[in-house]
Amino acid sequence: MSNSSLPGFKQSFMDVDGIRLSVHICGQGAPLLLLHGFPQTHAAWRKIAPDFSQHFTCVVPDLPGYGESGIPPSVPDHRLYSKRHIAKNMVGLMQKLGYAVFSVLGHDRGARVTYRMALDHPERIHRIGIIEVIPTADMWARFNAQMAMKAYHWTFLAQPYPLPENMIAADPIAYLDWTLKSWTKGNSLEAIDPVSLKSYRKQFREPERIHAMCEDYRAGAAIDCQLDEEDRAKGHKIAAPLFFIWANNGFPAQTGDPLGLWRNWADQVEGQAIDCGHFAPEENPQAILKYLIPFFKKG
Repeated sequence: MSNSSLPGFKQSFMDVDGIRLSVHICGQGAPLLLLHGFPQTHAAWRKIAPDFSQHFTCVVPDLPGYGESGIPPSVPDHRLYSKRHIAKNMVGLMQKLGYAVFSVLGHDRGARVTYRMALDHPERIHRIGIIEVIPTADMWARFNAQMAMKAYHWTFLAQPYPLPENMIAADPIAYLDWTLKSWTKGNSLEAIDPVSLKSYRKQFREPERIHAMCEDYRAGAAIDCQLDEEDRAKGHKIAAPLFFIWANNGFPAQTGDPLGLWRNWADQVEGQAIDCGHFAPEENPQAILKYLIPFFKKG
């Protein structure tokens, strides 16, 4: 994969906690970790990372199992794909780069790693940005018929091995393209940069990465939900200031009051709905920059 997937960024590989991570870095100023989601790679940030790098030192990895990062082994309880374990990987990455305290912006699965990191490592996290998710336990609790149809992949990808892997393998690129289109506001690939789309399609040609994505969702249906419920029962809250962005045509918008849900989980919450589908950093990058550059510059 060419380094040009993020203009101006340099790619390197770093070993952290036994996993080899592909990382793209550029910029100056305070450290900002950017975490992508499913079914994407670091290239999801292509439209906004260069602008962020004018204000921050941006660290943009492929999540474990995705892109060009290493693939964790599968274990029965899926704990190596839990957001707790991946958050630990990301804290280790930032420590290795010399950053004891940093801010994090996450979209989709990356946002789940982001808020888990803020709960588990509060001393490390300055500020967090959450794009297009509500907490995992809340998401499962809101699975009515409408949500189940829109977010069917939560139950499909979490099915036991090898059912989803085998079904996706029948035509992985068609599955990817259909998923990307169906979650955009315009039901189109137009918003997806061709370089980014090439990156996403590359990983979908690798069966072991499709398996890793399924393991990600298996963890989401099991250990991730359990950890959220445990934190809620103990009254744990996110200490870092949180800015939540959700799409008027995305998943959290189906839950009624997504901003209110985050106020149950964090002490300092700001939020904004924007006009787009689920892939906000690609469909409406200017809105992301408008709200989050000032937010991360505070403090």
